[in-house]
Amino acid sequence: MHFSPDKKGGLKIVAIGGGTGLSTLLAGLKQRVDKHHDDGVWIENLAAIVTVSDDGGSSGRLRDELQMLPPGDIRNCMIALSEDSTLLSRLFRYRFRGDGALGGHSFGNLFLAALTEITGDFVEAVRLSSEVLASKGHIYPATINDVRLVAELEDGTVVRGETQITASRSGIRSLRLEPEHCLPLPEALAAIRTADVITVGPGSLYTSILPNLLVARVGQAIGDAQATKIFICNLMTQPGETDGYTARQHLEMVKKYAPEIHFDFVIVNSRPVSEEQQRRYAAEGANQIGLEKDAIDKVVNGDTEVVRAELLAEGEKARHDSESLASVVIACRQPAVSQPAVSA
Repeated sequence: MHFSPDKKGGLKIVAIGGGTGLSTLLAGLKQRVDKHHDDGVWIENLAAIVTVSDDGGSSGRLRDELQMLPPGDIRNCMIALSEDSTLLSRLFRYRFRGDGALGGHSFGNLFLAALTEITGDFVEAVRLSSEVLASKGHIYPATINDVRLVAELEDGTVVRGETQITASRSGIRSLRLEPEHCLPLPEALAAIRTADVITVGPGSLYTSILPNLLVARVGQAIGDAQATKIFICNLMTQPGETDGYTARQHLEMVKKYAPEIHFDFVIVNSRPVSEEQQRRYAAEGANQIGLEKDAIDKVVNGDTEVVRAELLAEGEKARHDSESLASVVIACRQPAVSQPAVSA
């Protein structure tokens, strides 16, 4: 692993993805925003580009009823980047109980929906909500177009919508957005162009990571950027989406849909899950990935470094440890020309 000990000013980091994986990474990175750590590295600007193809749960209901973009993944990122105001974070996480009209809705989703109605602009609603939470970063939806995921399954069936794709329990042959030509926010492209570090993942491969890269110009913008580019492998396969996939297959699929992107680093967890976790996840049809060392090494080029680290958090669920993952991302910055590299 290479470590760059210094840089004039702070780092500009763009994290791309969705779901629990992206919010976990952001929660670790925010600890370095405007703060020097022992290694002297800090983050000047942190931006997240978040998928907006969700059509299930509270997000899906609001999307259908109010014709707005799904707020769920964006809400989670706002909470992850918040200044840890316990009450506000709890409020935005709160989900109403019961079987009535409010049942199942998240307060944070409703707050975003209300601000969107008031301002007439979802992006402005996200910005204002981030201010309320004192978020330590910028959050951009991958596109402001009303997009739906469309997958062709291995048996030739065409399935529309993230929920149906995940529930199909069949291999995915191809994936596209509908409409296929959808544009990113100019602010998101600007963040990519000026970034020092760009991360892709972790997150559900077909429903959190690839939808961002299918938006027109995003893959090319990442490929053209001078930033250090990092792919973060998932910990587990996802039932109904990546059954049986190895870390190598995850990376190969990203390369298939975004061949313009060359990754400088691939981060892989090296800590096995517990026997109890293994049994529990296997019962759900999920298995740990990333422990098959040779397989991932075969798909990367000679100038792509595979970084292995113990990134598994404590707890019942298999999750990345936020601070450990953020530290590895920071350490993966390519060494400055004038500074000696330190290997780990």
